[in-house]
This record gives sequence, C-alpha cells and structure tokens, in this order.
Amino acid sequence: MIFRTLAATALFALATAPAALADKYRDRDVPIAAVESLDVERYLGLWYEIARFPNWFEKGCAGVTAEYALREDGQISVVNTCRDGGLDGEVKQSEGVARVEAPGELSVTFVPWLPLPFVRGDYWVLDVTEGYDVAVVGNPKGSTGWILARTPQISDAQLAAAKSVLAGAGYDTSKLFYPQQPGN
Repeated sequence: MIFRTLAATALFALATAPAALADKYRDRDVPIAAVESLDVERYLGLWYEIARFPNWFEKGCAGVTAEYALREDGQISVVNTCRDGGLDGEVKQSEGVARVEAPGELSVTFVPWLPLPFVRGDYWVLDVTEGYDVAVVGNPKGSTGWILARTPQISDAQLAAAKSVLAGAGYDTSKLFYPQQPGN
C-alpha cells in the first residue's frame, strides 16, 4: 500500500513538475522514438530492473521487478515489486494499469480510480531485443528510464547495447543506477 501511494504520488509529481526538473536525464533536443511495433503479448510477463535513472519513488529499492498481464478490458495490469533496502528487505508492491497509446507507446497510471490525464505517465519502449529478453524504456521528457530483462542479470554486451539505445535517445547514461538483484 505504501509503495502504491508513493508511486501514485511520484507520477503526479512527474506530470506536474516544472520542465527544468523533467529533463534532468535526457537532452530533449535529441529525437526520441518508440519501437515501430511492439508485440504486447510477448512483452507481457515478468521483467527484472537491470538499471534505472534515479527517482525518489524507487529510492532504496532492490530486487525490483515489473510484471505485466493482459486484463479483460484490453488494458495491461502492472505490478511493480520492490524490496526495501536490500534483497532481504520488506516487499512493497504498486499496482497500476497501462494502455497502449500507439505502437511502442504506453501510458501508465497507479491511480486508475482518478481518470485525469496528468496522473498518467509516458512509458515508451525504445528498444526490445528480438527474443523479448531485454527492453529499454524511457519517456519524451527524460524524467525516467529503465533497462529491463527477463533474468536478474544480463551480459556486458547486452548492457552496452541497451545503454547505446538510451544514449541515442539523448539520455546521459552515466547517471544510471544499478539496483541489487539476486546473484549480483
């Protein structure tokens, strides 16, 4: 419940933040584009957070995962899980709802009971490997970004490729944070 409230507050803060705060990780003069096609069915399931740009709503989170599932109404359920302070920390979850806005472009809310546009955050899939085992996610504002994988660790080559996608979209990859995952 606390994680859900924090995530909802974070999305609200991000949506209403001044432009100066919203682009701290990405040069917005550099074009950004989502993948031209995203097989949502293949994207569903469990993803491990390999790297993220720091944000206060995930502060102290380790062992972070995101799980996506198709809902009966055609939208996507989102369950983010975090272990507070380390892999043996208290489990916190945040539940949200995503909808596809365009190919590779989703919007997510963690307060679905509040149907206002400013509580939805952009979630753009910038790249996904052919096997749907590594994904790179960002948003046009550059306020958030993640490298996700189907396993808790990825190879150095996979990480370099994902960071290259972020850099190509104007992100400063030197600011990435690598949360602790099982096995590292």
